[in-house]
Amino acid sequence: MFALSGEVNLDHATRLQELLTNEATGPVTLDLSDVTLVDRAAVRFLAGAEAAGIRLVNCPDYIRTWIASERDWQQEHLDEPDEQEGQP
Repeated sequence: MFALSGEVNLDHATRLQELLTNEATGPVTLDLSDVTLVDRAAVRFLAGAEAAGIRLVNCPDYIRTWIASERDWQQEHLDEPDEQEGQP
C-alpha cells in the first residue's frame, strides 16, 4: 500500500509510475485519504492505474468524479471516427 498526501501533479504521477513499474510486486493499493489537490495529469494517471488493476482507497469524491469524467471523455473520443478518414 502506498499512501499519497498533499498535491499530486504531473511530476508526482510520473515518479509514482516509475516507482510502481520498477519496485512494486504483487497487488498495489493507493490510499488517497490525505490527497488535497490533483491536476489533470494525476487524474489520468489514477484512472489508468485503476484500469490496470491498482486499487484506489479513501478516494475523495471530487477525485472519483473527475476520474469518471476523464474515462467518459476518453471513451467518447475513442469512439469518434477519425475526421480525416475518407477525405482526399
